Amino acid sequence: MTIPSTTTGRARRHAAPAWMVLALVCASQFMVILDASIVNVALPSIHGDLGFTPTGLAWVVNGYLLTFAGLMLLGGRAADLYGPRRLLAAGLLVFSASSLAGGLATAPEVLVAARLVQGGGAAMMAPATLVVINTRFTEPSARAKAFGAWSAAGGVGGMAGALAGGALTTGLSWRWVFLVNVPVGAVLIVAAMASLAGVRTGRRAALDLTGALTGTAGLAALIYGIMQSADHGWSSVPVLGPIVAGLLLLAVFTVVEARFAIQPIMPLRLFRIRGVAVGSGMLLLFGGIGIAMWYFTSLFMQNVLGYSALQAGLGQTPAAVTFLVVARGAAALLPRIGVRSMVLAGSGTFLAGFGWLTQAHADSGYLTSMLGPTLLIAVGIGLTFPTLMAATTADVPAGDAGVIGGLAQTAAQVGQSVGLGVLATAAGARAATEADGSSPSALTAGYGLVFLMAAGLGLALALVSFLLPRHQRD
Repeated sequence: MTIPSTTTGRARRHAAPAWMVLALVCASQFMVILDASIVNVALPSIHGDLGFTPTGLAWVVNGYLLTFAGLMLLGGRAADLYGPRRLLAAGLLVFSASSLAGGLATAPEVLVAARLVQGGGAAMMAPATLVVINTRFTEPSARAKAFGAWSAAGGVGGMAGALAGGALTTGLSWRWVFLVNVPVGAVLIVAAMASLAGVRTGRRAALDLTGALTGTAGLAALIYGIMQSADHGWSSVPVLGPIVAGLLLLAVFTVVEARFAIQPIMPLRLFRIRGVAVGSGMLLLFGGIGIAMWYFTSLFMQNVLGYSALQAGLGQTPAAVTFLVVARGAAALLPRIGVRSMVLAGSGTFLAGFGWLTQAHADSGYLTSMLGPTLLIAVGIGLTFPTLMAATTADVPAGDAGVIGGLAQTAAQVGQSVGLGVLATAAGARAATEADGSSPSALTAGYGLVFLMAAGLGLALALVSFLLPRHQRD
């Protein structure tokens, strides 16, 4: 049973309309996800202007993802302790200020530092938006619709990155990839302070600094090691070293949270809630499916079919629109048919879509080999992602909504990082078995293996879904 929010009666009387609050959290989530991908198209221009090394250039992307995922649990607990209004406004301020610094950067080190700080701002914003949804939308149907809109905003943000980055870099400068966040962030800060006035989910308490340090450092080290797998083998020191260190730190974090923390940053009692335990595990699996869809289909279109980055982005636009429509529609269905049926329906479309993609080859056309399967997979993502987010957070006490929101998003992000490392390694190894490992036919074999493995993840998701409650309850 969800514990009511501690929002004061006066604040409730002056609360903004629900549509305004939902627009705020969707716009904030859109910015967070957009900035994970918007720089990709701008990287060649950034490389030329600032003189990055090839290895250093990757950290314009990885720096953001590292701090975003590593600090999410801390951001979630801070949202519970200090309130989502303050944390969302502070996150927007950090995000906007670091975007300004990145847009004005004149040296590689400055831009990477700005991206690290920007990821920290995103880690404050993302869980705060989930706290707002859980406290502002208390009816199951309204909450499901809000999760659908929030999920769609994030999904479209990820897909819009290539188009927005290409348009800004071509029409203005790569600097506007970052500078565009400044005026938008300023507007959202004002909106957050006005529309979320008085919202607070739990009582004030001291932050668990030991848990924060060990948990954040453990997640960051784990994700850093996984990121290195693209350039080094899984058995190499640059990969194994950080992964082992991260796992040890996370083990220490677990002991601290279980035995020593008075107000733990991640209360382990929450894993007794079936939706939290099963849902967060399913989000790990789902992360690999998302990477296979958005990342590897883009690579297939560019490296096998010969599309430009902008053409590949346009090629994925129908899937993005489909995801947006389905995610909104799934919100209305969820309270009626339950989480298991939604996940099973989504898993079935994953199997069909990825199975279809395994038949694509270098001579395939877009209409015959890409459009149909990507639309099917987009339907599956639209049915599954908002359902898993709603199921993971449904029965959580309001005072823990932030940390569970952070956990859910951390699970999805770690799933993406692990999925990218494992699938990229598998694709490279499969392509290397061909006579010419860089030919379109060899790359097709590698991507085909990726799509087959993604279908397997869809099957695993379907099987695990039977552990979820049949229906979402409030």
